[in-house]
Amino acid sequence: FVGEPGYEYKENFRTLSNAALSGGVTSVVTMPNTNPVIDNVSMVDFLKRRGRDKSKINIFPTASLTKNLEGTNMTEFGLLQKKGIIGFTDGLKTIQNSRLMSRIMNSAADLKCLIMQHAEDSDLAKYGMVNDGIISTKLGLQGIPDIAEKIIIERDLTLLEEYNCRYHISQISSAKSVDIIEIKKQNLKFSCGVSINNLSLNENDIGNFRTFLKLSPPLRREEDRLSLVEGLNKKVIDVIVSDHKPEDEEQKRLTFAQAASGSSGIETLLALSLELYHNESTKLETIIQALTSNPAKILKINKGNLDIGNDADFCIVDINKPWIVKKDNLISKSKNTSIDDKKLQGKVTNTFVNGVELFKL
Repeated sequence: FVGEPGYEYKENFRTLSNAALSGGVTSVVTMPNTNPVIDNVSMVDFLKRRGRDKSKINIFPTASLTKNLEGTNMTEFGLLQKKGIIGFTDGLKTIQNSRLMSRIMNSAADLKCLIMQHAEDSDLAKYGMVNDGIISTKLGLQGIPDIAEKIIIERDLTLLEEYNCRYHISQISSAKSVDIIEIKKQNLKFSCGVSINNLSLNENDIGNFRTFLKLSPPLRREEDRLSLVEGLNKKVIDVIVSDHKPEDEEQKRLTFAQAASGSSGIETLLALSLELYHNESTKLETIIQALTSNPAKILKINKGNLDIGNDADFCIVDINKPWIVKKDNLISKSKNTSIDDKKLQGKVTNTFVNGVELFKL
């Protein structure tokens, strides 16, 4: 998420690109849930112009699936795709109407464009703030059941059997989702991602109402986290995402029910991913593929590797260098990290975009 237009006080292209470079990130996919929403050609032109003028990294914008993210009327996929839109998503909103989703998939199949879905049934997740279970009961908070995710995934993959489009599940969070996807991938072609937060943390980390761990999808049980790691290792899960959602501290220093969801994650994405390597949960090659070449293949861009003809976008990492995350040292405009004071191992020392060194530790 980049705050332009409308939420520049949370993040802008300049702060986003500087934060990304410090974390070894050279390309980002931006979400359309800005103000105004990225749902028409003029807004795409504005976004691309701002990205070109203010950003040091590669910006790949998405547009919304529906006008104003209202889940009612489709946007003009064809026109927006011609303008350079990399894919279509309603961000953290889910297409709830099955008839509309079938029309979206049918249109996407004709145009060969990428559809990205945040899988969450709104009725089951309504008023939910954390995973539905022991922790939600203990804290007295409304829970979000894992079946809210499962139902949308099952529906969409059933539709995908009928409409063979490019379909990506943005982030999964539960063991049930991993099981469904593993079975469906035997006969269907699609992809899915997981937030580094859900790979590294669980609902117990929320502790005593830690609002910086109020996330969407929510952190779930340790059993779910382990299943997600296994799904990554078995290639059931294709990509690891930062789920970068900067929020100003005023929106986090509220009661858990009132606090905004999301965390600033782009600077710590690589280092937190490397924790899976250091604790021997995942092979280094698997992590690198999930952060680089796999996203590039899904997006159909010439990035993610150093093949002849590709841009020289890469970073140099001291994978054994220890450091401690301090929110006040983050470059991102918003400091709402989910892992403040966490000890990590692995630090980016240099980042290059198109062969030019743009960050040096």
